[in-house]
Amino acid sequence: MNDTPTAVPGLPADNPFSSRSTLPFELPPFDRIDVSHFRPAFDVGMAEQRAEVEAIATSADDPTFENTLEALERSGRLLDRVAGVFFNLASSHSVAGLDDVEAQVAPLLAAHGDAIRLDPRLFARIAAVHRERDALGLDPEQVRLLDRYHTDFVRAGAALDPASQDRLRETSTELSALTAEFKRRLLADTNDAALRLTDVADLEGLSDGERAAAHEAAATRGLDGYLLTLILPTAQPSLARLRRRPVRERLYTASVTRGLRGNENDTRELLTRMVTLRAERAALLGYPDHASYVVADQTAGTLDAVTTMLGGLVAPAVRNAETEAAELEALLVADGESAPLQPWDWAFYAEQVRRDRLAVDTAALRPYFELRRLVEDGVFYAANVLYGLRFSRRTDLPAYHPDVEIYDVAGPDGAAVGLFVADWYARDSKRGGAWMSNFVDQSQLLGTGPVVVINLNLPKPPAGEPTLLTLDEVRTAFHEFGHVLHGLLSDVRYPRLSGTSVPRDFVEYPSQVNEMWAWEPDVLARYAVHHVTGEPLAQDRVDALLAAQVYGEGRATTEYLAAALLDLEWHRRDPNDAPVPADGVEAFEAEALQRNGIAVPLVPPRYRSAYFSHIFAGGYSAGYYSYIWSEVLDADTVEWFHEQGGLRREAGATFARELLSRGGARDPMEAFEAVRGRPPIIAPLLARRGLT
Repeated sequence: MNDTPTAVPGLPADNPFSSRSTLPFELPPFDRIDVSHFRPAFDVGMAEQRAEVEAIATSADDPTFENTLEALERSGRLLDRVAGVFFNLASSHSVAGLDDVEAQVAPLLAAHGDAIRLDPRLFARIAAVHRERDALGLDPEQVRLLDRYHTDFVRAGAALDPASQDRLRETSTELSALTAEFKRRLLADTNDAALRLTDVADLEGLSDGERAAAHEAAATRGLDGYLLTLILPTAQPSLARLRRRPVRERLYTASVTRGLRGNENDTRELLTRMVTLRAERAALLGYPDHASYVVADQTAGTLDAVTTMLGGLVAPAVRNAETEAAELEALLVADGESAPLQPWDWAFYAEQVRRDRLAVDTAALRPYFELRRLVEDGVFYAANVLYGLRFSRRTDLPAYHPDVEIYDVAGPDGAAVGLFVADWYARDSKRGGAWMSNFVDQSQLLGTGPVVVINLNLPKPPAGEPTLLTLDEVRTAFHEFGHVLHGLLSDVRYPRLSGTSVPRDFVEYPSQVNEMWAWEPDVLARYAVHHVTGEPLAQDRVDALLAAQVYGEGRATTEYLAAALLDLEWHRRDPNDAPVPADGVEAFEAEALQRNGIAVPLVPPRYRSAYFSHIFAGGYSAGYYSYIWSEVLDADTVEWFHEQGGLRREAGATFARELLSRGGARDPMEAFEAVRGRPPIIAPLLARRGLT
């Protein structure tokens, strides 16, 4: 895929970033990369791109698409190489020294990006090409690239006066530093807040495998006893099975107080400053608030469209949650516990409902969901039937951690497509949550194929023990692999439009669609096999599982909407409002939820502000609504797949050709309509969530 690599001037030849990798698909040579290599590579990479951009900006030739837009797309190759590795590792495997480098380079990168996007000479050339675009004979992808660059520069402040641009630079630099520090503190506090237990009896309700994993987690940190580590959301999986109520309360409290404990890792001062800076930046760019600025560049288009959709779901979601709560409190009392029901009780008694009334014991299902079989006979199988992709494990390629697996990916004709990197397990060096990213973007212009990585946070069992998944973890694996498919199947010319480079409120849509195959009978029959006996999951249990999917949607929708609306409330603040003090964060939360009619004490937001990584460290500020906005498209598309006969190559080929492969090279809603044959409707989503 690449030419013979040549070393970059100014960077020592023994620095692995000094030339393009010679490994398949330019996989980074992780076995040669050390923390000391990053800062020099960043410095030289930024200098190299500045020189490339200076040559474009000062060219004596009249601006053209080729000498301006394509030239910009070719610039910054070294910087992209080092950033692609660095920021993935900063999230997946933040070893000693890496956070120090991030603190150093984050503001430098922000200033570097601003220097490019606020260069008046460069913007003048882009604007000149943009004015003449209809007369240039550009193809649709070139038009998309030109429009995207012009929009990016305008939204970055290229049309502002010099004084406003200077202030924008200052806010960008400070925001970058704050984001890096928020991420560092949250990881540290999440690790520190893990619940340590010394009495095995406190683990009553957990399986042998879960107890062993808790013991292993403690031993890894040099502790006696057991350690229940925390995942990123408020709801912790063990709450559904821990029998002892005081233990559940301790675990719940550990989860919801992260970043709020007044220690050195408290995040409140950081997030309130970020909110203030974002509001100021939006005002400089001519928007009433940060949320309006963000949504204007999404498929939703306006903040009113978002708030109307979310607001219409609040009342039915809360009503359903209250009905569910009444049923669960009756179970709690019948169990001999004292009313009222508490947030830490919900998952435990909801599990009883699934087991006793809906005939679904999710804990008893875990032996049927073994990771290796799920991946190879479930996730990979569905991708093969739908898209013709084949995955072959590579053990000869270097990985950045011993737990990481790498796969060759081939297409229907046997031709190499890219590499898939799988990082399944939780560890202290990895941030919480689940996500997909790229080490290398697909681009015909640059001659590169995709190297795509998926991260989950599964508890790692002791050596020799199987990795057994919960229902939510099964769903998450299929969800994140939907993002992987978006990256692997990309077939565009320009890196700016590659793979998941689409609006934030569209990017979750393909991944949510991919969740449907987890429960497709043909797929489920292949991976849902008892890891010891080889017995397939019985059909009556499958039927009960599918019937139970809608149960609990009142709570699930309420906790999601609470987080989405909290995000918008933070980012609808007027820049003239007095900043929220650090000790006022919890009061702000309570008032925001009350104002939106979603203050349900039994159902806290999926993320509270102090550990809301999506919006304060993950690029989703004023965009967390995108999951349910995308789910409107997803639910409608699931109906389309069923109309096409379900798991069929013809349907997969259409979805890949019209949507997945186009990345940002096509208007997102045009891509949707090319598949569905019409604009989306909300009815399938309401039916799915039991909100009709």
